[in-house]
Amino acid sequence: MAELEKAFLETEDGTRVPCLYNPETLSIGRRNNWVSNPMPGKGVPTLQYAGASSGWMALDLIFDTTDVGTAVTAHTGKILGLMEVDPSLPGSDETTNNARPPTVTFHWGDLHSFKAVVQDLRLTFTYFSSTGVPLRAQLHLELMQYERSNAFGPQNPTSGTPNPSRVHRVQPGETLDRISARYYGDATRWRVLASANGLEDPLAIKAGALLDIPRLEA
Repeated sequence: MAELEKAFLETEDGTRVPCLYNPETLSIGRRNNWVSNPMPGKGVPTLQYAGASSGWMALDLIFDTTDVGTAVTAHTGKILGLMEVDPSLPGSDETTNNARPPTVTFHWGDLHSFKAVVQDLRLTFTYFSSTGVPLRAQLHLELMQYERSNAFGPQNPTSGTPNPSRVHRVQPGETLDRISARYYGDATRWRVLASANGLEDPLAIKAGALLDIPRLEA
């Protein structure tokens, strides 16, 4: 039986914020902007393209700690923290009002979102202990695209490409041949990983790095 993939949010410094339960649905949207310049005495004008807006992604998450009786805020608080300004981030400077919250990327198995920021968050506590400890919560999260990305586009694993890829985070002590054996059942396939990730030196992979794991043709 295949291992259940757990969804998580990853901040730009590599910190993982896990989702206790995977979402049931995801909503993704984009908008192109068009303008019309009507002229007196003229018919319907031709629209003019005015550029694209950032994409967005919305999901609903459930957090439940009734099995252990601890406050569910230990989990929801981590996601709330993604909206807080972090002056340690590159380019941040509180003295010039340039500090910002971190960017995040949503991961769930083969699905990886664009780099985004938390635009909107709505948290509802739905169950409490007899002493008032919140044990269950529903969280609606809306992410806005931070920069240009191919996520959900032609090169994304969810788009139906013939050979979609997965992503693996390198663990301490791992080597390409061990990673190859894990995903392909064949340690000699490490050259596929080296080629896919542009690695000239297969021994130079660092712990914490993300590697694309292409699916092999049948």
